[in-house]
Amino acid sequence: MPRVYGPTIDEETRCIHYHSLNDIVAIKFKCCNKYYPCYKCHQESEGHSIIKWPKQEFDEQAILCGVCKTELTITEYVQTNTCPTCQSSFNEGCQNHYHIYFEME
Repeated sequence: MPRVYGPTIDEETRCIHYHSLNDIVAIKFKCCNKYYPCYKCHQESEGHSIIKWPKQEFDEQAILCGVCKTELTITEYVQTNTCPTCQSSFNEGCQNHYHIYFEME
């Protein structure tokens, strides 16, 4: 299982910033190749700026389901609100932060 960095509060990748029932994904950051639960965790832990995943790399496995530990591609993740393996629901509010992690235009 990939290591998740930052101030996590449980084994399902919830963090001190986002810890609702559906906050169960970690994102591998392009800039450092490390999984973090959210951009705030990354900002507090790393000394560099976030680099967004370019569209041509959306086939990279960069999303981790905290429940079953399945790695999803970015394309798989942005096209669903549930894990395709364990059917756990993802926080739909995460879509508001896609522009931080991924080139969306």
